[in-house]
Amino acid sequence: MAHAMENSWTISEEYHIDKEVGFALPNPQENLPDFYNDWMFIAKHLPDLIESGQLRERVEKLDMLSIDHLTDHKSQRLAHLVLGFITMAYVWDKGHGDVRKVLPRNIAVPYCQLSKKLELPPILVYADCVLANWKKKDPNKPLTYENMDVLFSFRDGDCSKGFFLVSLLVEIAAASAIKVIPTVFRAMQMQERDTLLKALLEIASCLEKALQVFHQMHDHVNPNTFFSVLRIYLAGWKGNPQLSDGLVYEGFWKNPKQFAGGSAAQSSIFQCFDVLLGIQQNADSGDTCAGLLHRTCCSVPPGHENIYATSSQKLPVLLRVKSLSP
Repeated sequence: MAHAMENSWTISEEYHIDKEVGFALPNPQENLPDFYNDWMFIAKHLPDLIESGQLRERVEKLDMLSIDHLTDHKSQRLAHLVLGFITMAYVWDKGHGDVRKVLPRNIAVPYCQLSKKLELPPILVYADCVLANWKKKDPNKPLTYENMDVLFSFRDGDCSKGFFLVSLLVEIAAASAIKVIPTVFRAMQMQERDTLLKALLEIASCLEKALQVFHQMHDHVNPNTFFSVLRIYLAGWKGNPQLSDGLVYEGFWKNPKQFAGGSAAQSSIFQCFDVLLGIQQNADSGDTCAGLLHRTCCSVPPGHENIYATSSQKLPVLLRVKSLSP
């Protein structure tokens, strides 16, 4: 009989889970086709455009572009990231309470069309600003904070680089634990207790390392700047008194729509290991954290909704952890 550590099931690429970076998008695309240069210009110059008060005018003058030239997953993810940053900047501007309640059709229509294609909400979420918003400075050097940068930010000194990259490094650290999950399934199927124990201890060690990486947040993120600047741009229009009815996506929906903004709670890591360990989060129990995790499930990429769990027959099955209705 084969040993559980041998021929272990792999994490399929169809779920967009990478062996090196886990749930993060591996080697994100940094530029869109030239057809979308106007989008890219605004996204790359958000700090200057917001500071000068020109951001909204530039957005309103954009032509409505077709998404037909976004033909592969990485270009679509980059475009969703770009439009997400532009949308948040347009709605919140300088963050001083001057809020726009209507997103112009020239941005709203392609953004909603692309969101439907990707099965993501038309708002900047964790899958955008963390999982797809990074690059290596030197491609030949390792994935470290010093050798990485973000693709886009809102304001100079808004600590977005620290918050987004440390969150990403936590994802990467947890990727080592994700790789062990197939061994857990195999060990349970073959009833190899020692192998199962070894695999679970390895997962625990990986998650401890991820926790140590998370502590770097104190080194790179000023809490006052985070809450007074960056958090404003990550705020959504669900349960937000400034947009109590939601945001109007002009030309796509007649009525305002409510969507929650980006949050680290949208990381699939939480749901992944809850499912693996049989931890049930009851959103109806009054537990605030459980409710938050339940609500954020609709903000993860569709490939991440299918993660492995174990049935009562000790056979691996795919567990659907979220259901998205565009």
